[in-house]
Amino acid sequence: MLPISQDTLKEVIKRLEIADLTTATIRQICSLSAALEKESGEKFIHLEIGNPGLPAQQIGVEAECEALRSGIANKYPDISGTPALKESGSRFLKAFFDIDVPAKGIVPTVGSMQGSFTMMLLLKQRMPEKDTMLIFNPGFPAQPNQAKILGMNTVSFDIYEYRGKKLEEKLESILKAGNVTGMIYSNPNNPAWTNFTEEELEIIGRLATKYDVIVMEDLAYLGMDFRKDCSKPFEAPFIPTVAKYTDNYVLLVSGSKIFSYAGQRIALVCMSESVYSRRYAALESFYEMPSFGDAYIFGVLYTASSGTAHSAQYAMAAMLNKAADGELDFVTDSKEYGRRATLLKELFLNNGFHIVYAKDGDSDISDGFFFTAGYRDMDSETLQKELMRHGISSISLPCTGSEQNGVRVCVSMISDDDTFENLGKRLKAFNDEH
Repeated sequence: MLPISQDTLKEVIKRLEIADLTTATIRQICSLSAALEKESGEKFIHLEIGNPGLPAQQIGVEAECEALRSGIANKYPDISGTPALKESGSRFLKAFFDIDVPAKGIVPTVGSMQGSFTMMLLLKQRMPEKDTMLIFNPGFPAQPNQAKILGMNTVSFDIYEYRGKKLEEKLESILKAGNVTGMIYSNPNNPAWTNFTEEELEIIGRLATKYDVIVMEDLAYLGMDFRKDCSKPFEAPFIPTVAKYTDNYVLLVSGSKIFSYAGQRIALVCMSESVYSRRYAALESFYEMPSFGDAYIFGVLYTASSGTAHSAQYAMAAMLNKAADGELDFVTDSKEYGRRATLLKELFLNNGFHIVYAKDGDSDISDGFFFTAGYRDMDSETLQKELMRHGISSISLPCTGSEQNGVRVCVSMISDDDTFENLGKRLKAFNDEH
């Protein structure tokens, strides 16, 4: 029965040995909500986990099944990627970003999680004096954990107060120390759904070149800034990217959200020609390989997984090609998330909440996969717990590195009218109580 008592919530948190709810992992929050569902007998509304809320693209499913039937399951995949996938990845980037990335620099990984983890490892090694990763906050909680596991130094800041021209001064104050090897952010942002403006991308790119920093741009939700239509391949407007402003870039392109192919763990690490071909004395000595790209593929990736599943590579290649051909409109398909976000925002705003990260420059943020919600002056921990008591599971902004109070709202699992109606009732009950 809802709302759950404070004592019950406290007891379950203690039983699950969650030391701090605001820094708990998404999986820990899922386990907590599952336990509270049993305690209350009520089905929770899940805003915490970002599973795709749309069916997997059948083009990928059919290509993967065909590849398996052809007998590829008993063969190791090429560690650098199948030729078809490398070519289709290069073509896709030209079609939707208007950038030229050589096929040799397109490398499949077991999701962007493996891509960022393995790339951070090599970035840590490339130059002895550069041992620090700059992480833009708020961000995907797994990425700072990856750096921590690798024993990598990190520096970070919350972009909330540093948009537009303010970003340059803040960024330069960090980079001028000379110890930053790479920086990482998601665009659109997870959890805030902010999008860097062209002015901000130019600043990031220019300073990356100036201070010899490699930018990792996580494009898990590429094309999902629905304020402008980037759905037409090889036609402007193209999807914004830092690659327009520096050669020091690595793009992470995942099939998980744009193609709803999360279960098959397939993504692309896309290295510019400059990044791939550059030689480093430390890497040549350690890996005995001539270039950064070769050290990444044959040194790091090989030892991490011996390659990405053969069949998933065929699926990804088929989906990328159909998208570049204009026969798979993944951008329009993804607009369903925008529709859900519009409805959810209305429910939250009507019940005393506000959007925490609300603007890109002078524009309201787009409606998409995530948004951030705060409630009056309530701190993050209290808000997260009180929503839990009312059968609403979310993650708090502190676990994303944010210094603001609030929670992340993921819209992907809220699809049917009954769930929308139920969420509205629970938010009203929450607001009535507080």
